[in-house]
Amino acid sequence: MTNHKNKRFFLLFFILIVFSLFACYDLVHVLTFPNNVRVFENERQPIDVNFPFKVSTLQEENEFLKIQKTNYASTYVNPLKRGRTNLELNFLGLIPIKKVTVNIIPKLQVIPGGQCIGVKLSTKGVLVVGTEDIKGIDGKKYNPSHEAGIAIGDTILEIQDERVKDSQHVISVINDNKGKSLKLKVKRKNRTFNTSITPVQTYEERDYKIGLWVRDKTAGVGTLTFYEPNSKVFGALGHAITDIDTGLLLTVEKGEVIKSKVASIKQGKRGKPGEIKGIFYDTTRPIGKLEYNTRFGIYGHLYKPMDDSIYSKPIEVAGQHEIQVGKASILTTIENNTVKEYEVYIEKISKQRSSSTKGMVIKVTDKRLLKKTGGIVQGMSGSPIIQNGKLIGAVTHVFVNDPTKGYGIFIEWMIDKAQIQSYESKLARRGCP
Repeated sequence: MTNHKNKRFFLLFFILIVFSLFACYDLVHVLTFPNNVRVFENERQPIDVNFPFKVSTLQEENEFLKIQKTNYASTYVNPLKRGRTNLELNFLGLIPIKKVTVNIIPKLQVIPGGQCIGVKLSTKGVLVVGTEDIKGIDGKKYNPSHEAGIAIGDTILEIQDERVKDSQHVISVINDNKGKSLKLKVKRKNRTFNTSITPVQTYEERDYKIGLWVRDKTAGVGTLTFYEPNSKVFGALGHAITDIDTGLLLTVEKGEVIKSKVASIKQGKRGKPGEIKGIFYDTTRPIGKLEYNTRFGIYGHLYKPMDDSIYSKPIEVAGQHEIQVGKASILTTIENNTVKEYEVYIEKISKQRSSSTKGMVIKVTDKRLLKKTGGIVQGMSGSPIIQNGKLIGAVTHVFVNDPTKGYGIFIEWMIDKAQIQSYESKLARRGCP
């Protein structure tokens, strides 16, 4: 009898331990839940919160949304009308844990792209991509940048209290001051600091240098993902434009989107990613203005609608909860400057609470695309992914060891970064049509 009681005790103790572990895991899950979420009007959406935690509205009669439970104990929010309201995540419906603000926005429609575009970007200030020792006129070696505390990846914003325009501007100021100490304003990641640097007259050229290699602009080709027809706000690439040497995200001072066409294609092979090589044309008439360069794509606004899309009318954007493993398609341009639709298969979906470029794994199944490119190649980044007539995401990266596969970003993250609602509000305030 005693042994039987001991077994029951240990079984209950084990169950309690397991329950506690799951509760602790779920508590972390709830604590890390986003403070703000966006949902589409009149579209039911799951909330990723499990027992023993519950979701509730702070008002008994909430005019903006209702909480729904299914037979499988899943929790959904059912948005009723546009606006903002709050939810509470609590333990067993009794102990408040976290408040979440819910923004209910209209269901957005955009025109998917697929066009090959050229991008020209000038940075804010100049980016330091290298440093070097200088042989001075006295034959000794100097490193002014090291003494000034400047490192690779820093951005020089001002020199002598004047905003830096480009690398040539830096060179002219250095030589105009003939070896005098110069004041610099420098940005390192999210921190800005001031320093001074003294140029050194070189042994060979007899000019003045500070021992820095800098870059102020870049250019390349990619693929347009979408544009919103009313505001003309566009999104492209699905990932950041980074410096080729440092890998750092480039900040935009000014930028343009230009018509581009495919010049040649290097087919992708295992271990060797392929590449679309494009050329700019009609550079005197850019098709849009580049305004933001983010980890999740580039954004700006077009000067006029694109007239070479497969989709002449807008289609809905889908939330990640609508995406399914299975058949889909991508829009991209690989020849004749023409957007075409190609079959792909979504193999994996990684549900995300916050922005990331790797939400889906896709596999190219279209024989035409495989024959031409070998799968996904550089330059196809930003190609829109369509499923069930909705825009669900964009191609971002290729698998180096399997070019038939790659990652896709959820379109909701790109829509969020595009700030379409903010731009439309700005236009309305200006009285623009």
